[in-house]
Amino acid sequence: MKKYMMGLDIGTTAVKAVLFNTTGQYVDKETVHYPLHTPNVHTAEQDPDEILMKAIQAIKVLVARNECSNDIEFISCSSAMHSLILLDRSGSRLTECITWADRRSEDVAEAWNTKKGVDIYRRTGTPIHPMSPFIKLLYFKDEAPEMYSRIGKIVGIKEYVLHHLTGLYGVDKSIASSMGMMNLETSEWDAELLELLELSPEQLPNIVDTTRAYTPTNTATSHLGITGDTKIIIGASDGVLANLGVNAIEEGDIAITIGTSGAIRTVIDAPKTDPKMRTFCYHLTNDHYVIGGPVNNGGVVLRWIRDELCQEEVGEAESKGKDPYEVMTQAAKDVPPGSNGLIFHPYLAGERAPLWNAKAVGSFYGMTLSHSRSHMIRAAMEGVVYNLYSVYLALREQMNTVKSIKASGGFARSEMWKQLMSDVFGERLTVPKSYESSAFGACLLGLHAIGKMDDLNAVAGFVGESDAYAPDEKAYMKYQDIMSVYIEIGRALEPFYDRMDDIR
Repeated sequence: MKKYMMGLDIGTTAVKAVLFNTTGQYVDKETVHYPLHTPNVHTAEQDPDEILMKAIQAIKVLVARNECSNDIEFISCSSAMHSLILLDRSGSRLTECITWADRRSEDVAEAWNTKKGVDIYRRTGTPIHPMSPFIKLLYFKDEAPEMYSRIGKIVGIKEYVLHHLTGLYGVDKSIASSMGMMNLETSEWDAELLELLELSPEQLPNIVDTTRAYTPTNTATSHLGITGDTKIIIGASDGVLANLGVNAIEEGDIAITIGTSGAIRTVIDAPKTDPKMRTFCYHLTNDHYVIGGPVNNGGVVLRWIRDELCQEEVGEAESKGKDPYEVMTQAAKDVPPGSNGLIFHPYLAGERAPLWNAKAVGSFYGMTLSHSRSHMIRAAMEGVVYNLYSVYLALREQMNTVKSIKASGGFARSEMWKQLMSDVFGERLTVPKSYESSAFGACLLGLHAIGKMDDLNAVAGFVGESDAYAPDEKAYMKYQDIMSVYIEIGRALEPFYDRMDDIR
C-alpha cells in the first residue's frame, strides 16, 4: 500500500511539488522559481518549456530526497488560470505562455464589454477582461492573422505540462471554464464562440472531469523517478482548489487567498453569474461551482513598497538577520488603523475584481507633511484588504448567509495581515494549519478521484486545526467609515484611467 500523495502547483512565479502522506499530513515540498517576462507594460509572458523543466525538476528532487519512488499513489495538479499557449499542427509553439497578467488585448476587452459581452459572461462565467483566453484569441485573430491561421492546438500551461507527462491533450472543467469559451450549462465548448473565433473543437483539448486520472508515459516515469502505477490526476485551478484545501466548501464558507495576487471565493451547487458582471463562476466538480473575484494586487503591492520605498528597512533586516517584511510590518504596527487619513488604491497592476479595468492605476490619497514611510506601508496593506472587502460586498449579494471566512496564502504568515483582515471585514477569521492550500486541495481532490474519499465534505477530517482572529470593534467601526470614502474616491478616479493610459 502506497504511503504518499503529491500536489503539483504550477503558479505564476514558481512551481511547487508538495508531498503529503495519505492521511493528509504534510511531509515536504520543493519550490522552483521562474521569471515572468514583462518587456513592456502590456506584455506578461513565460517560457512554457522552462516551466515544464522546472516542474519535472521539482517532482524529481522531492521524490529523491524522500526516497519514495515506489510509494506515491498519485500526483494531482493545480495551476494558475487564464494562460494561453498556441501550437501549430505539428505541436510546435507559436507563442510563449501568455499569462493572465498580459494586457495586450485590453482594447479588445473594452470593445466587447457590451450587452453581447455580458451575454457571453453569463454563458461562460468568465468576465470580459484581457485575462480571458477568449479575449486573447480575438486579439491574435485580428493582430496576427497569419499566425492565427496556423493554430493546431490551443492549451494552457497545465495542459502543456500534462501533455509531456501523459502524451494526451485534456483540459479539466475548472480550467476550461476560466477560458471564457466553455458553456457552464453543458460543460462543452460553446459552439457560437468557436464560430466567432473561426475555430473547431479539435483545436482545443478535450474537456474532462477534474477527477480524471492518467497513466504517465515511460519517459515521464524515468524523468520523474516514479513508477508506472503512480496516477496523474488532472486536478483543477489553483483558486478553486484553495477552497478545498482550507475546507471552505459548504454553503456560507468563504475562502480568501493573498499571494502575489489575491482572490475571495465561495462554493455553490449550481452555476450562478452576477447581473453586474463583478464576479466569476468556475467549475470544481459536477456538483460544486466556485463564485468569487480575483484581484491583481496582493503581495505584489508590498513587494513594490519594499523595493521602491523601504531600503532602510531592508538594510535593517539584513543587519539583524530578519525578513524585510517583518521589519516593514513592525513599522506599520506603530501607525493607528486608517493610517491617519492616508488611503491607498492598490491598482499597481491594473485590476480585475471589482473594477475589471486593466487600465486602472494606483494612488495615495490624503497625504500630508505629517505622513511618514510607516504610514505608507500601513496604507498599502490596508488598501489591499479594502480592495478584497469591496469584492466581498459584491459576493455577499449572491450568498444567503456567511458562515465562516477562512484565509490562506503567503500573507497568512503575518499576524498583522490576519488581524487587519479580521478588523476590516468585521468577521472572525480562521487560518487553517494546512500547508500550501492549492496543492493540498489538489491532493484531496485526488483522494476523491481514486475513490478514497466518497464526498468532498469529508475534507474537514484532513484540514485539521485553525488559528482564529476576532475583529477589534473600534478598529472595525473606523474601517467602515474609511471604506465609504475609499469606494467613493475609487469611483471618482475611474474616468481618468483611460487618460492616464494615454499619457503613459
